[in-house]
Amino acid sequence: MTSGDSREELLLVGRIARAHGIRGQVIVNPETDFAEDRFRVGQVLLVGPEDRAVPRKVTEARIQQGRPVVALEGIASMNDAIELAGADVWLPASSIPPLPSGTFYRHDLVGCEVRAAGRAVGKVVAVHGPIDRCHLVVEGQRGEILIPLVDHICVNVDPANGVIDVNPPAGLLEANER
Repeated sequence: MTSGDSREELLLVGRIARAHGIRGQVIVNPETDFAEDRFRVGQVLLVGPEDRAVPRKVTEARIQQGRPVVALEGIASMNDAIELAGADVWLPASSIPPLPSGTFYRHDLVGCEVRAAGRAVGKVVAVHGPIDRCHLVVEGQRGEILIPLVDHICVNVDPANGVIDVNPPAGLLEANER
């Protein structure tokens, strides 16, 4: 959602992979490092396309093989759950608590300018991977560049000013260009 939009900004926290069992539960592919918190019992998630997402309260939740398995209010059968396969799962940005200093939400990094030795490399268009293998997807002049999001490479991460300074090992920027 744009800042000029009267509706609140929504953040993608997952996508429903498939139905699980016969009682309407679904397996979610999380798009968050905080799956246990985002998919806890009592949480109200917005399910569906961003502009038409329907609020659904989590009535049961557990993590199975790294993915949330949840029951959603109003989804009572396997057929109901099958219809949700592929649906996006959102939370209002205002419901996401701030992080400690020096840590960042993925959405805070998207749009940041990446610089190496003072020269522009490109802009962050996405952040992919689990927290321990996370990388920036940077759109540069010669294509997409993947940059590991680790302290010794991303030496200054300043989303408030829209800048990430990197000190890449020799050849990283060129090897990752697509």
